[in-house]
Amino acid sequence: MRVGILGTGGMADALGTQWRRAGHEVVTGGRPGGLRRAAEHGADAVLLAVPYEAAVDVAGGLADVLRGRVLIDCTNPVGPDFGLLTAGGPAAAERIAAAAPDAHVVKGFNLCHVGVWRLTPPVFDGRPLAVPLCGDEEAALSVVRRLVRDLGCVPLDAGGLDRAGLLEATAALLIRLWLGEGADAQAISPPPAYAMG
Repeated sequence: MRVGILGTGGMADALGTQWRRAGHEVVTGGRPGGLRRAAEHGADAVLLAVPYEAAVDVAGGLADVLRGRVLIDCTNPVGPDFGLLTAGGPAAAERIAAAAPDAHVVKGFNLCHVGVWRLTPPVFDGRPLAVPLCGDEEAALSVVRRLVRDLGCVPLDAGGLDRAGLLEATAALLIRLWLGEGADAQAISPPPAYAMG
Protein backbone atom coordinates (compact mmCIF):
# COMPACT_ATOMS: atom_id res chain seq x y z
CA MET A 1 0.00 0.00 0.00
CA ARG A 2 0.95 3.65 -0.37
CA VAL A 3 0.73 5.37 3.00
CA GLY A 4 1.23 9.06 3.69
CA ILE A 5 2.00 10.22 7.21
CA LEU A 6 1.19 13.77 8.26
CA GLY A 7 3.72 14.66 10.96
CA THR A 8 7.31 13.84 11.81
CA GLY A 9 7.14 13.04 15.54
CA GLY A 10 7.40 9.80 17.43
CA MET A 11 4.13 8.24 16.26
CA ALA A 12 4.91 9.05 12.64
CA ASP A 13 8.37 7.51 12.97
CA ALA A 14 7.29 4.39 14.87
CA LEU A 15 4.29 3.45 12.74
CA GLY A 16 5.98 4.51 9.52
CA THR A 17 9.02 2.35 10.28
CA GLN A 18 6.85 -0.69 11.01
CA TRP A 19 4.77 -0.25 7.88
CA ARG A 20 7.91 0.09 5.76
CA ARG A 21 9.17 -3.17 7.27
CA ALA A 22 5.86 -4.75 6.25
CA GLY A 23 6.53 -3.71 2.64
CA HIS A 24 4.39 -0.60 2.35
CA GLU A 25 5.57 2.51 0.52
CA VAL A 26 5.52 5.23 3.17
CA VAL A 27 6.14 8.98 2.84
CA THR A 28 6.30 11.15 5.96
CA GLY A 29 6.02 14.93 5.85
CA GLY A 30 5.91 17.90 8.15
CA ARG A 31 5.24 21.62 7.74
CA PRO A 32 3.04 22.78 4.87
CA GLY A 33 4.93 21.52 1.82
CA GLY A 34 5.85 18.18 3.34
CA LEU A 35 2.36 17.62 4.70
CA ARG A 36 0.83 18.10 1.26
CA ARG A 37 3.38 15.77 -0.38
CA ALA A 38 2.69 13.06 2.23
CA ALA A 39 -1.09 13.43 1.79
CA GLU A 40 -0.77 13.22 -1.99
CA HIS A 41 1.38 10.10 -1.65
CA GLY A 42 -1.13 8.35 0.61
CA ALA A 43 -3.23 6.82 -2.13
CA ASP A 44 -4.35 3.99 0.15
CA ALA A 45 -4.21 5.63 3.58
CA VAL A 46 -3.05 8.79 5.31
CA LEU A 47 -2.12 8.81 9.00
CA LEU A 48 -2.77 12.08 10.84
CA ALA A 49 0.06 12.09 13.40
CA VAL A 50 0.28 15.71 14.52
CA PRO A 51 -0.58 17.10 17.97
CA TYR A 52 -4.34 17.34 18.44
CA GLU A 53 -4.12 21.12 18.75
CA ALA A 54 -3.05 21.26 15.08
CA ALA A 55 -4.99 18.28 13.73
CA VAL A 56 -8.24 19.96 12.71
CA ASP A 57 -6.41 22.79 10.92
CA VAL A 58 -4.08 20.36 9.14
CA ALA A 59 -6.99 18.19 7.97
CA GLY A 60 -8.95 21.25 6.84
CA GLY A 61 -5.98 22.70 5.01
CA LEU A 62 -5.53 19.44 3.09
CA ALA A 63 -9.22 18.68 2.57
CA ASP A 64 -8.84 18.87 -1.21
CA VAL A 65 -6.03 16.28 -1.23
CA LEU A 66 -7.74 14.06 1.36
CA ARG A 67 -10.93 13.80 -0.70
CA GLY A 68 -11.73 10.10 -1.12
CA ARG A 69 -8.76 8.94 0.98
CA VAL A 70 -8.71 6.89 4.16
CA LEU A 71 -7.62 9.27 6.94
CA ILE A 72 -6.49 7.60 10.16
CA ASP A 73 -6.75 9.77 13.25
CA CYS A 74 -4.38 8.68 16.05
CA THR A 75 -4.60 11.94 17.98
CA ASN A 76 -5.54 12.29 21.63
CA PRO A 77 -7.23 15.52 22.76
CA VAL A 78 -5.78 15.24 26.28
CA GLY A 79 -4.94 18.45 28.13
CA PRO A 80 -3.86 19.51 31.61
CA ASP A 81 -4.68 17.10 34.43
CA PHE A 82 -5.43 14.46 31.78
CA GLY A 83 -8.76 16.08 30.86
CA LEU A 84 -10.36 15.92 27.42
CA LEU A 85 -9.94 19.10 25.38
CA THR A 86 -13.12 18.10 23.52
CA ALA A 87 -15.30 17.62 26.61
CA GLY A 88 -18.90 18.63 25.97
CA GLY A 89 -18.50 18.70 22.21
CA PRO A 90 -17.77 16.47 19.23
CA ALA A 91 -14.88 14.01 19.51
CA ALA A 92 -11.54 14.88 17.94
CA ALA A 93 -12.18 12.37 15.13
CA GLU A 94 -15.56 13.93 14.40
CA ARG A 95 -14.02 17.42 14.26
CA ILE A 96 -11.36 16.13 11.87
CA ALA A 97 -14.05 14.50 9.71
CA ALA A 98 -15.96 17.79 9.61
CA ALA A 99 -12.80 19.65 8.55
CA ALA A 100 -12.13 17.15 5.72
CA PRO A 101 -15.70 16.04 4.91
CA ASP A 102 -14.82 13.99 1.85
CA ALA A 103 -12.15 11.91 3.62
CA HIS A 104 -12.99 8.49 5.10
CA VAL A 105 -11.93 8.97 8.73
CA VAL A 106 -11.04 6.05 10.99
CA LYS A 107 -10.02 6.49 14.63
CA GLY A 108 -7.26 4.15 15.79
CA PHE A 109 -3.74 3.68 17.15
CA ASN A 110 -4.43 6.18 19.95
CA LEU A 111 -4.36 3.98 23.05
CA CYS A 112 -0.64 3.19 23.18
CA HIS A 113 2.55 5.12 23.80
CA VAL A 114 4.93 5.44 20.87
CA GLY A 115 7.27 2.90 22.50
CA VAL A 116 4.67 0.17 22.05
CA TRP A 117 4.52 0.83 18.30
CA ARG A 118 8.28 0.32 18.10
CA LEU A 119 7.95 -3.29 19.33
CA THR A 120 8.22 -5.94 16.64
CA PRO A 121 5.58 -7.19 17.18
CA PRO A 122 3.72 -5.78 20.21
CA VAL A 123 2.92 -9.06 21.98
CA PHE A 124 2.46 -9.25 25.74
CA ASP A 125 2.44 -12.57 27.64
CA GLY A 126 1.76 -14.32 24.34
CA ARG A 127 -1.16 -12.05 23.41
CA PRO A 128 -0.90 -9.74 20.40
CA LEU A 129 -1.96 -6.18 21.11
CA ALA A 130 -5.58 -5.43 20.14
CA VAL A 131 -6.25 -2.13 18.36
CA PRO A 132 -9.82 -0.73 18.57
CA LEU A 133 -11.03 1.10 15.45
CA CYS A 134 -13.99 3.43 14.97
CA GLY A 135 -15.24 4.27 11.50
CA ASP A 136 -18.36 4.44 9.38
CA GLU A 137 -17.20 2.93 6.09
CA GLU A 138 -16.34 -0.73 5.67
CA ALA A 139 -13.89 -0.15 2.82
CA ALA A 140 -11.89 2.33 4.91
CA LEU A 141 -11.96 0.05 7.96
CA SER A 142 -10.72 -2.84 5.81
CA VAL A 143 -7.65 -0.82 4.79
CA VAL A 144 -6.87 0.12 8.40
CA ARG A 145 -7.42 -3.45 9.62
CA ARG A 146 -4.71 -4.58 7.20
CA LEU A 147 -2.32 -1.94 8.56
CA VAL A 148 -3.11 -3.14 12.11
CA ARG A 149 -2.41 -6.76 11.18
CA ASP A 150 0.83 -5.74 9.46
CA LEU A 151 2.06 -4.52 12.87
CA GLY A 152 1.38 -7.98 14.33
CA CYS A 153 -1.74 -6.68 16.12
CA VAL A 154 -5.41 -7.64 16.12
CA PRO A 155 -8.02 -5.11 14.90
CA LEU A 156 -11.17 -4.69 17.01
CA ASP A 157 -14.43 -3.17 15.80
CA ALA A 158 -15.29 -0.40 18.30
CA GLY A 159 -18.25 1.00 16.37
CA GLY A 160 -18.89 3.98 14.15
CA LEU A 161 -17.13 7.30 14.22
CA ASP A 162 -19.75 8.53 16.67
CA ARG A 163 -18.05 6.26 19.24
CA ALA A 164 -14.56 7.68 18.68
CA GLY A 165 -15.03 9.90 21.72
CA LEU A 166 -15.12 6.75 23.86
CA LEU A 167 -11.69 5.74 22.54
CA GLU A 168 -10.39 9.24 23.24
CA ALA A 169 -11.82 9.20 26.76
CA THR A 170 -10.30 5.76 27.33
CA ALA A 171 -6.91 7.13 26.27
CA ALA A 172 -7.27 10.02 28.73
CA LEU A 173 -8.10 7.58 31.54
CA LEU A 174 -5.24 5.21 30.70
CA ILE A 175 -2.72 8.04 30.42
CA ARG A 176 -3.81 9.33 33.83
CA LEU A 177 -3.52 5.87 35.39
CA TRP A 178 -0.12 5.17 33.84
CA LEU A 179 1.47 8.57 34.29
CA GLY A 180 -0.45 10.09 37.17
CA GLU A 181 -0.79 7.03 39.36
CA GLY A 182 1.90 4.68 38.09
CA ALA A 183 -0.83 2.04 37.96
CA ASP A 184 -1.00 -1.19 35.99
CA ALA A 185 -3.95 -0.08 33.88
CA GLN A 186 -4.21 -3.49 32.22
CA ALA A 187 -5.33 -4.86 35.58
CA ILE A 188 -8.64 -2.96 35.40
CA SER A 189 -10.06 -5.32 32.77
CA PRO A 190 -10.80 -8.94 33.77
CA PRO A 191 -10.64 -11.82 31.25
CA PRO A 192 -13.82 -12.14 29.12
CA ALA A 193 -15.05 -15.23 30.98
CA TYR A 194 -15.28 -13.16 34.15
CA ALA A 195 -16.30 -9.86 32.57
CA MET A 196 -19.43 -11.39 31.06
CA GLY A 197 -20.61 -12.94 34.36
